[in-house]
Amino acid sequence: MKKADRIKRMKTPKNRDSFNGRLPEGQVLTEKFPILHEGDVPTYDLDEWSLKVTGNVNKEVTLTYKDIMNMPQTDITVDIHCVTRWSRFDNAFTGVRFKDFLKEIGVEPKSNYVMLHGDNDYTSNIELKDLMGDDILLAHSFDGKPLTDKHGWPLRLVVPHLYFWKSVKWLRGFEFIDENEPGFWEENGFHLRGDPFKEERFSGEDLDIPEDEWEKKEFD
Repeated sequence: MKKADRIKRMKTPKNRDSFNGRLPEGQVLTEKFPILHEGDVPTYDLDEWSLKVTGNVNKEVTLTYKDIMNMPQTDITVDIHCVTRWSRFDNAFTGVRFKDFLKEIGVEPKSNYVMLHGDNDYTSNIELKDLMGDDILLAHSFDGKPLTDKHGWPLRLVVPHLYFWKSVKWLRGFEFIDENEPGFWEENGFHLRGDPFKEERFSGEDLDIPEDEWEKKEFD
């Protein structure tokens, strides 16, 4: 059974408090940081690591980890929301804003859609407009310390206004594409965009999602 189908079958929690609109409908607030991903946790030699920008752009670029760390760094504090129904407030990430990243590398997009690439052949689609906010980060640190391996070290994307599967771990590439093609989870039943405040969880019928699935996962 696909993950999306398994999630749909379970009951939906009732929000007792929206925290002045910060907690989307159907979410449960936690102070823990659940660990969810597909495949094994990668290991890295940073001397061999690279991040690529490819596709429909004025030029393609390959960057080293040192290139990323030499870019202007930004601290953000944001709320995050997972499609498996947990939300966590006030998460402090450090990294490079995506819009600063584009400016630093001199890349001009020629399309409005991006396929995000992570290790383990993970992909997720996103619209360019969803990457251009002040709180969209190529993050290397969390709470003032380097990300743990299981949370995406050495680099992950943080897109806090969308469900957290869009915040790709072990980020390795931005591929600019002509159409809004589905990525890994989108091909397996999840919504093409994933706005938590619109409950854009699934591409098909909106059924229930497990209230406690995330509680069975590992935590930091």
